[in-house]
Amino acid sequence: MPTVTAVVLAYGAEPWLEDAVGAVLASTGIDLDAVVVDNGCTSDAIDRVKGRDRVRVITPETNSGYSGGCVIGAAEAGGEYLAFVNSDAIVAPAALSRLVEVASAREVGLAMGSIRLADSPEKMNSAGNPVHFTGLSWAGGFDEPATRYALRRQVTAASGCCFVIRRELWEDLGGFAPEYFAYCEDTELSLRLWQRGLTVEYVPDAVVMHHYEFSRNERKLYLLERNRLLLLLTTYQRRSLLVLAPMLAGTELLMLGAAIAGGWGRAKLRGWLWLGRNGGWVRARRALIQSERTVPDAVIFTRVTARIDPANVAAPPGVNMLNAVMSGYWSIARRLL
Repeated sequence: MPTVTAVVLAYGAEPWLEDAVGAVLASTGIDLDAVVVDNGCTSDAIDRVKGRDRVRVITPETNSGYSGGCVIGAAEAGGEYLAFVNSDAIVAPAALSRLVEVASAREVGLAMGSIRLADSPEKMNSAGNPVHFTGLSWAGGFDEPATRYALRRQVTAASGCCFVIRRELWEDLGGFAPEYFAYCEDTELSLRLWQRGLTVEYVPDAVVMHHYEFSRNERKLYLLERNRLLLLLTTYQRRSLLVLAPMLAGTELLMLGAAIAGGWGRAKLRGWLWLGRNGGWVRARRALIQSERTVPDAVIFTRVTARIDPANVAAPPGVNMLNAVMSGYWSIARRLL
């Protein structure tokens, strides 16, 4: 059977960790072990999984975030495949073996599960995440019937909730950049795979129940905005950035206005400061990503959207007018790329 190491991160109270690890260990059709990274669990959840057969618990000196925690956990893996599973996600018994089956194809970069809402299993949490050309991304198919997503398909970006990737490919890519800390690292990984000519696959019969809670706080908004810009600056080709510069600059002004109005303007500014202070690392990251690509943006942009229409958050005022402007600009920009 294929050998798989599942990486699970723990932080905070973790009410679902024991169930998540138990479901992973109950996976069928694969030879599996699990690495649990304790990034700061505040309950006895770690104690309840520590010592279980096929489970190793690693406790870093500091909280390295989702990105860094995944890198730490994957470094301890011995399986041919890596399965990254959120601590509040419950995989069906055959889910991981099905993802391994899809991820084993050499043309596939990674395979993600059919992420369902645990409170409404017949509805989707994510069937793959759309990516807007400004770097915004959201849960695709959120709250829609799972029957609409019953066929396997390629998606622009995978949800980091549950996916499988070949370990050798993960190591070749260097995994996530710990500097992301949290958010957008799954989008970056997906775009890098597309840039290498590999695919990102949504697998409908790999069912995962996610105890999903969408929350907003200043720290999260800071990371989302900072990492969105980091994604653009490192993954887009120079010509793409030049052609899209007017719209990207306009988006920055809109986001700054929204941040000020929402009371997190300082967090938005801190994101800009971080990028400026870490300019050397950003340039090095860009050089790495651009050097490994074999597919130009012009091809990848066929999978990118010009409409902002997330279902898991309220649309901002004037979004219809904004979408019309962006769609018009995008139709012209695409001809120049």
